[in-house]
Amino acid sequence: MKILVVEDDKKIASFIEKGLENAGFEVDLCEDGLGALAQWKTTDYDAAIVDIMLPNLDGLSLIGKVRELNISTPVIILSAKQSVDDRIKGLQVGGDDYMIKPFSFSELLARVNAQIRRTKQSQENSVPTELTVGDLHLNIVTRRVTRNGEPIELQPKEFTLLELLMSNAGHIVTKSTILEHVYDYNFDPQTNIVDVLVCRLRNKIDKDFGTKTLKTVRGMGYVIEQD
Repeated sequence: MKILVVEDDKKIASFIEKGLENAGFEVDLCEDGLGALAQWKTTDYDAAIVDIMLPNLDGLSLIGKVRELNISTPVIILSAKQSVDDRIKGLQVGGDDYMIKPFSFSELLARVNAQIRRTKQSQENSVPTELTVGDLHLNIVTRRVTRNGEPIELQPKEFTLLELLMSNAGHIVTKSTILEHVYDYNFDPQTNIVDVLVCRLRNKIDKDFGTKTLKTVRGMGYVIEQD
């Protein structure tokens, strides 16, 4: 994992760098705000540690510019300023945590790890609003489906089935899974309700287009994929 440290005090910067490297992190050091901004624009970091008092561009302005660029790297602010107003200002511009100098490195490391863990959990729990397989697109929020830019009108169960298949693109989805997800009851091997639904969906998303995306895997289920 990679950390950006923006600190103009060489002694403090070296202290942080050595500690992070001993903890297994890769570290980039910057001594001024403008240099850090240029570095940040071209590199993905798992976290950043930013001092407030920096030459050329102060830490709060640096964080604000980074957030304007929609860069979501978690940021821990370091500062000798101890007032509540200073801490609030640091968090308002886009900082995720605030530590006052002097500080314990073990506490800094714990906060870095906590921010990285929180970010990863948030990313894992995020649900995509759009699904795409080749030229087939589905928007979960607007419930709009298009293929090659042409809108496709689907009934509710057809949409639910397509969402299930596209969420598992490239993987076989069994009939029992479709029944449980779309119809909310257990698989009855005698029913052909899934086959009928799949046929209806296939006619809408494949029939008028050159390439088939929805395929039957005999004896196993169905898969949607791009050839």
